[in-house]
Amino acid sequence: MTAPDPGERLRASMRLVLLACLPGLLTLLWLHGWGLLITLLLTTSTALASEALLLRLQRRPVAAALSDGSALLSATLLAIALPAYLSAWVPVLASASAMALGKHLYGGVGKNPFNPAMLGYAVVLIAFPTQMTQWPAAQPLGLGASLQAVFGAGASVDAWSQATVLDVLRNNRSLTVDELFSHHPAFGQFAGQGSEWASLAFLGGGLLLLQRKVFSWHAPVALLGALLLISLVCWNGTGSDSNGSPVFHLLAGSTLFAAFFIVTEPVSGPRSASARLLFGAGVGVLIYLIRTWGNYPDGTAFAVLLMNLGVPALERWAARRHTEPA
Repeated sequence: MTAPDPGERLRASMRLVLLACLPGLLTLLWLHGWGLLITLLLTTSTALASEALLLRLQRRPVAAALSDGSALLSATLLAIALPAYLSAWVPVLASASAMALGKHLYGGVGKNPFNPAMLGYAVVLIAFPTQMTQWPAAQPLGLGASLQAVFGAGASVDAWSQATVLDVLRNNRSLTVDELFSHHPAFGQFAGQGSEWASLAFLGGGLLLLQRKVFSWHAPVALLGALLLISLVCWNGTGSDSNGSPVFHLLAGSTLFAAFFIVTEPVSGPRSASARLLFGAGVGVLIYLIRTWGNYPDGTAFAVLLMNLGVPALERWAARRHTEPA
């Protein structure tokens, strides 16, 4: 009996994850239109070109590495995380950084200690914080206006951007939560206008991956459970100083996307089940702390990267736990 080809298993896994991304990606395309599609084309083309160049510089085979789908998946996840209608050079820089600093600096696929998509996101978030807060309203621009916005000479950013619900809630000092949901255009039924449906779409895709055993339940459930618990403990009602309800935090921002498509990245995350539980829980707690008291409305990228740093310690703890006598 022939052993399964590891390369083919990797390609099949990458294809399945990309397929599971599709419902959420299509929902975001419906919300944001051409801007997201242009960003996706920029991140994917840059990732593939950067990977080919870096492989050639290392004198490694190019075709086989490009065909494994890892660069395409990282670029897709990065495009989903970035605001649509960014100036073209921002997603290009983010994608190139993801490949160079997040992947090939450490030897390529299977060796990266940091999640490449989140590292690329963090680079441009730190370098260009103003642009990274320009999130589009749920009113897609036409193709011509989208191209102008991305490649320059477009309409004023104020004409199509708005603060996210997380940013509005964090800076709110006058309106109750009920008033925000009733009157602010960024708010929908439970979280962000339209984006809550994208979150549910990513949940559906993530459940498909769980059912197909692409990853285990430990990290996603731990992230969602920890975020649910800390947001419940710290929930201070619906007044103007509210931190937001547990349901709000589960559906707002990138929570469900991160739970099923980011913390489940197999290389930069822990291997053992108990370490994955701690890893996911740590990400969930850090997301809430950064959202509520940090300088960034969401903070998923920083939460994931900080926990990536702790993976060796988590693995050592898990190994000692399993070797100690009962």
